[in-house]
Amino acid sequence: MATSETGQTDNPGELSGESLGLSLGVAPTHGSTTDAVTNVLREAILDGTLPPSTWLREDELSKQLNVSRTPVREALRRLTDEQLTVREANRGTVVAPMSIDDVLAVYMVRETLEGMAARMAARRRPAGVVEELADIQKQMEAAAVTADTVALVRLNLEFHRVLRRASGNPYLDRFLVQVEHAVRRFGVSTFHHPGRTAKTLEEHYAIIEAVAAGDPELAERRAAEHMRLARETRIQSILDV
Repeated sequence: MATSETGQTDNPGELSGESLGLSLGVAPTHGSTTDAVTNVLREAILDGTLPPSTWLREDELSKQLNVSRTPVREALRRLTDEQLTVREANRGTVVAPMSIDDVLAVYMVRETLEGMAARMAARRRPAGVVEELADIQKQMEAAAVTADTVALVRLNLEFHRVLRRASGNPYLDRFLVQVEHAVRRFGVSTFHHPGRTAKTLEEHYAIIEAVAAGDPELAERRAAEHMRLARETRIQSILDV
């Protein structure tokens, strides 16, 4: 089967509900079934359980999740609004494909938005944000010692969530959530690339330093540079495949 430049399969496949192990877990409370289905499908797309170009059939999903087709249909509509799926006329819904162009487009937007978030966080400096960022940094340093990539990915996402929330701008937060979702779909983490973990820690420290100093311009420059270097590493990783 052919693969794209992001390492994902190009040929669309059918959803095989029996092999995916999708489950709502604890039964949702009344009125929250659609939310629960949306969350399960979103995470399955973001972690690659449902890879790009996979067709999502309402009947298969409803059987797998043990719910009616109505919440599944609404969940797929929501995911299309989030641009995680694509609705094709007379054919159904498919997990949105990813390409090298998508990678470049996402990082271009991310560089600007992350810079803006750091700038606003440094200007506002809400109580405890510097300490929270520093704590995450320490946890990442510990994970780096043991080469725990799973922990590094999780903590890295949390670092940027804290930073964007510190901006105090709900619209910026919302846009960056969409960016985060796109980045999570890129597959293998850049932390696997030689030297990237150490550089990420250095770049994070520089951002923390600028936020702590209350220097919006410096924080913005350092966050944007961090994203630029992350983009370059991502592209190099793709080319090395």
